[in-house]
Amino acid sequence: MNKVNLSLQVIPINEANAYPIIDKAIEIIQTSGLKYEVQPFATILEGTLEEVLAVAIAAKEAALVAGAQELVLNIQIHLKKDKDVSFEDKTVKFQ
Repeated sequence: MNKVNLSLQVIPINEANAYPIIDKAIEIIQTSGLKYEVQPFATILEGTLEEVLAVAIAAKEAALVAGAQELVLNIQIHLKKDKDVSFEDKTVKFQ
């Protein structure tokens, strides 16, 4: 299985204090064992398609358990047919 990149943005709707909910979603990502980077507007993950989708679903569940009543999940996936996709391929030229 080739590696893909997934960008996940978890947005609690109508919450007075959304950050604790978002933090619980990020905790799931941090403990997943996958490569990830937390960024200001989203968190990016690297792994197989099945792995990153499973983590995105688990992060959504964690946000609901943490008290979210309504969420918007923005998900972007970058994949290639016969090659891995890595963070570095996209960012190395800027470092």
